[in-house]
Amino acid sequence: MARQLIYFADPMCSWCWGFAPVIEATRERWGDALPIRLVLGGLRPGTVAPMTAAGKAELAGHWAHVTDASGQPFVAGGMAAEGFIYDTDPAARATVIARRRGADVGLAFLHAAQRAFYAEGRDVTRPETLGEIAEALGLERERFLGDLASEDAKTETWRDYATSQNAGVTGFPTLIAGPETDGTYLAVTRGFKSAPVVLAHIEKWMAG
Repeated sequence: MARQLIYFADPMCSWCWGFAPVIEATRERWGDALPIRLVLGGLRPGTVAPMTAAGKAELAGHWAHVTDASGQPFVAGGMAAEGFIYDTDPAARATVIARRRGADVGLAFLHAAQRAFYAEGRDVTRPETLGEIAEALGLERERFLGDLASEDAKTETWRDYATSQNAGVTGFPTLIAGPETDGTYLAVTRGFKSAPVVLAHIEKWMAG
């Protein structure tokens, strides 16, 4: 089996937004020579309780830490609405649908959804917003929204969550590399690390 990276992430994971430039740097460095397989991890799928004011304030503080570590921008608009529910499943499902068009399309949608939520303050739990993101990436909006509501898309997305759990992934981002000759995979990073650190680790692994 050809070597690849497997990226466990969630479009509404702030540290994954911080890690987005690292993924882009990896793609720029190796391109098709080192494919990246995206697996949706399932951060808070199926959440039903609206966020409290205290919860929003706590999360905004957490985002500040991500900015300090990564330089990525954040605005609070995406969760500012009264009654906002931090359900990560719609955005994850939308990413899975985009991934059906190709691995690169899936990663592009992931990063576009992250940017929409964190940097542009848009509510990516709303199908309308997800449809706009898909359309901006050249996907047919009405077909995309139909797929988003389908049972098979829900099943495929929750299968990703199960894959993540079965792999022992407990946090995002997680990036692994392999397979080795014995079929095992190497952890490149469990949690955020900067591009120089991650690229150096991959470079060493690629060199054998």
